[in-house]
Amino acid sequence: MSALRYLSTRGRAPAVTLSEAIAAGLAPDGGLYVPERLPSIDLAAFDPDGDLAATATTLLTPFFAGDPLADALPAICAEAFTFNAPLRPLARPDASLLELFHGPTAAFKDFGARFLAACLRRLRDPDAPPLTILVATSGDTGAAVGAAFHQRSDLERSGVRVAILYPDGRVSPRQAHQLGSFGDNVHALRVAGSFDDCQRLVKAALNDAGLQREVPLSSANSISLGRLLPQMSYYAHAALRWWRAHGRPLDFIIPTGNLGNAMACVWTRGMGLPVGDIRLACNANGTLPDFFAGAGYRPRDAIATLANAMDVGAPSNFERLRWTFGGDDDAVRHALRAASIDDATIRATLLRHARDHDEVVCPHTATALAVLDREPRGDARHWAVVATAHPAKFDAVLEPLLGHALTVPPALAAMLERPAVAAPMGVDEQALGQWLRKLA
Repeated sequence: MSALRYLSTRGRAPAVTLSEAIAAGLAPDGGLYVPERLPSIDLAAFDPDGDLAATATTLLTPFFAGDPLADALPAICAEAFTFNAPLRPLARPDASLLELFHGPTAAFKDFGARFLAACLRRLRDPDAPPLTILVATSGDTGAAVGAAFHQRSDLERSGVRVAILYPDGRVSPRQAHQLGSFGDNVHALRVAGSFDDCQRLVKAALNDAGLQREVPLSSANSISLGRLLPQMSYYAHAALRWWRAHGRPLDFIIPTGNLGNAMACVWTRGMGLPVGDIRLACNANGTLPDFFAGAGYRPRDAIATLANAMDVGAPSNFERLRWTFGGDDDAVRHALRAASIDDATIRATLLRHARDHDEVVCPHTATALAVLDREPRGDARHWAVVATAHPAKFDAVLEPLLGHALTVPPALAAMLERPAVAAPMGVDEQALGQWLRKLA
C-alpha cells in the first residue's frame, strides 16, 4: 500500500506526511490538510465481529500507510475507542439514534480528542520544546481535548499543554464549568466574543511564525486531521452493521456548525462505505443552509442559539468540503442537503419527542430530529439521527422545558464537583500572544 501525502486546501504549502500534518494542525499557508486522494476500501476487509476500535483500525490503515505512526495504529485505536457508539431505535420505525455521548465528557468530541492525544504522545520527543495545543470551542470540543490531555504523565514529560478558548456567556453553564475544571496543564480562556472570534484567534496564533518560534503550537479543533479522521470510524461502524443486517446503506442526519463531524461522514461515504443520503441539521446560523439553497458561500457573524455548539458563522471545514468535490459548488450541493432550525422549533421538538416518545435529547440533537420530522415516510431509507451530546449538559435549557431534573452521567458529575477557573481574554491577537509567551 503506497503512502499518502497530505496537501493544503489552499495549495501553497509543501506536501507532508500524516504525522507532520497531525503535529502541525494547520498548514503554513493557512489551509487545512487533506489527503492527496481519498482512498477506497474493500468492505470485505472489515471484521464483521469487530468492535469499534477494530473498525477504526481497518478504516484508517490506508491513511497511515508508510507513516511513522502506522505500526502503532491498532494501539492508538484501542486506546481511543474504549466506549461504544450504539445505534438505538427511535419511536419512528424508519429511524435510529446514533449515540456519540458515552465518553468521558459526554460528547462526540471525545472520540477524536482521545485519538489525537494518543498520536501526539507517540510523536512527541521528550527533549523537544514544550508544545501548546490551542483549541477554540463552542462548548464541547474544549472539554474533550482537556480530558484527553489532562494530567497525563507521559504528556507532561513531553511538555504538552492545552489552552482552551471559549466565547464567554455563549456556552451552557455546565459546559463552561467543564472547560475550567481541569487545571494543571489545561488552561481555559473565556473570550469576550463569539466562537468565530475564538477560531480566528487560534488560526492567527498558529499562522504567526514569530510566535511559533517562541511557543511551539498545534491545534485540536476539527481543522486537525488527528481529530477528523477518527470521527469517520463511528459512521463506518454503524453503516457496516446496518448494511450487514439489512442489505442497504444507512442514511444520516447530522447536527453541524463547523462541519467537522459532517465532513467525517462525507469522507466515509467517499471511501465506499455503505452510507446513503446525508442531511445537515443547522441552527439559525444561516451560512450553510443558505449556501445549500443556492446562494454563494458567505461567512458571517455567528448568532447565539439554544444549540450553542453549532453557533458558527464561518465553518472552517467548508474548505475541506469544497476540496472533496474538486471545488465544484454544484457538486457539493448535489451531495448534501442542509436545513435551518430556529430556536422555537428546537423547543417544540424537544418537548414533543420527550412527551410523546420519551426521547430526551440535547438541543443539537433536536435540530436533527426536527429535520427527521420533515422527511417523508415509507421509502427505503433508514435515518440515523446523530446524537452529539448528553442532554444533561444542557440542564438550563431542558429542565425548565421538561419540568424535571435530568440524570447526570458519573463522569460529568465528577467534573462538575471540581472547582472551575477561566481567565478573561479580549478578541486581541497580541494579547493572546503575550498570554502564550507567559505560559511558556
